[in-house]
Amino acid sequence: MVAAIRTVGLAKSFGSTAALRPMDLEVSEGEVLGFLGPNGAGKTTAIRCLLGLARATAGWAEIFGVNAQTHPAEAHRRVAYVPGEANLWPGLTGRETLALLSRVQGRVDAAYQEELIERFQLDPSKRVRAYSKGNRQKVLLIAALSSRPELLVLDEPTTGLDPLMEQAFRECVGEARRRGQAVFLSSHILSEVEALSDRVAIIRAGELVEVGTLAEMRHLSALSVDATFDTTPPDLSRVPGVTAVQVDGNRVRCQVIGSVEPLLGVLAASGVHQLLSREPSLEELFLARYGRGPAGPDSSDAA
Repeated sequence: MVAAIRTVGLAKSFGSTAALRPMDLEVSEGEVLGFLGPNGAGKTTAIRCLLGLARATAGWAEIFGVNAQTHPAEAHRRVAYVPGEANLWPGLTGRETLALLSRVQGRVDAAYQEELIERFQLDPSKRVRAYSKGNRQKVLLIAALSSRPELLVLDEPTTGLDPLMEQAFRECVGEARRRGQAVFLSSHILSEVEALSDRVAIIRAGELVEVGTLAEMRHLSALSVDATFDTTPPDLSRVPGVTAVQVDGNRVRCQVIGSVEPLLGVLAASGVHQLLSREPSLEELFLARYGRGPAGPDSSDAA
């Protein structure tokens, strides 16, 4: 099976500044990959090089086996791209803009497009100049989704959308995934990435530092444990892997990195009355990786 996206040593420099260090990444057909990183980390630069919109300094990228740098038109036939900024034609109506974008894409599911117009509550009769930022973004999303591409590349796609429209977007991405479409989702909304993604890739200072499922990435942060005892709680500060111990009467809160077996042994022997544990969210995983240190030098992302 040919991968929807495959990059090998893909890199981009601006003078002496490495905006994107050699990146090896693969996205399968029907997979949703969340692409995360702080501002300036290299996300937008990576997407532009992937699509052939910027010339890579080194390496190469394929979309369904087609080199996007050397054959961009062929590669783009199977892709719909939604940038974070909707730069549209102010004098056209929403309907006219959708028709133009459909002709550029080369295909459209007209019935599905009408359904999306209703779901995203867009008035297509208004001119683009009268649209809010969120409504302009809806036009791009409707155009991309209604072309039913084999690959959706989404760079901060919900910019300007209210929570109800964000939910509509999530439903549409879920439907696309179930139809077998691949989705490359770059977003600052961590709950959005967590809800939609099969895997997550984290980039920092232009370097891809983590790729995996949320389960595989749990090692980046600690398990939170909340225990209540019938009597005075035991001293957990010396239990292997236990940190951040907080005692409040008969209640103890702590975090565990690594195996929980040593902690469970102590708790079981100490008359624990109630025990709650919680795995870290994607936000906690992300903060564990980026809680300290600079974001990186990528001026194109920061812009």
